Amino acid sequence: MHTSPLPIFVSGLVARGFGRGSKDLGIPTANYSADVVKNLPTNLEAGVYYGWAQIENGEVHKMVMSVGWNPFYKNTVKTMEIHILYKFEREFYGSLMKVCVLNYLRPEMNFPSVDELISAINSDVSIASKELDKPEFLKFREHEYFQV
Repeated sequence: MHTSPLPIFVSGLVARGFGRGSKDLGIPTANYSADVVKNLPTNLEAGVYYGWAQIENGEVHKMVMSVGWNPFYKNTVKTMEIHILYKFEREFYGSLMKVCVLNYLRPEMNFPSVDELISAINSDVSIASKELDKPEFLKFREHEYFQV
């Protein structure tokens, strides 16, 4: 049963990750540093979530986020990786990223192949994109958190 405290609002600088999102998966992610991840609510379950993200004071975009240890890659450190549903023209390492995490999508899982992992992520993106169009989630795009 999912019991994570939502919504949550997180901000911090975009840090370099493992470089797998863009290179291995074709699904770029913006990552938070270990310090930001350590400050997440202790009862935020590992898994996939969706919500909204903003880089610096730019436009607010849909996002899908993985929190956990990425069992496919056997990570030993908990990460928070955000895939923003927007094609940026440049890298933005070191930029301020704000996210509003709204809903839990699924638990963290392992996959037998990279193709199955990519398929699951694409499914997550599709579901999240549709869900974020619902009024109860869409209203958070204009939340005061993104206006400051």
